[in-house]
Amino acid sequence: QVQLVESGGGLVQVGGSLRLSCTASGSGERVNRMAWYRQAPGAHRDLVATITSGGSTNYVDSVKGRFTISRDNAKNTVYLQMNSLRPQDTAVYFCHARVGVVVEYDIWGQGTQVTVSS
Repeated sequence: QVQLVESGGGLVQVGGSLRLSCTASGSGERVNRMAWYRQAPGAHRDLVATITSGGSTNYVDSVKGRFTISRDNAKNTVYLQMNSLRPQDTAVYFCHARVGVVVEYDIWGQGTQVTVSS
């Protein structure tokens, strides 16, 4: 079965940048849409950005112009470049992937903490 492994979180000052990575590994199944979600303490898990296997992207309004999602299909890896970070970006960031051909299923990464300090 496919698993997602994330990396790249950490502590950064306001206005700084971080790059998150998430690699899908395992059974070799087709990885379709990939996405990043985030969850702040006491809040719901919210969608941040999505990218299809063809490279089409979508962003939540609060990160447009600051975050960029991209992927390397050969490596089954999705990235989230985060610039101009704000304290309200502080959250655990989760990678998500929709996997399969005839029947799709969803998988999640373990999450990586991003903390933006003022």
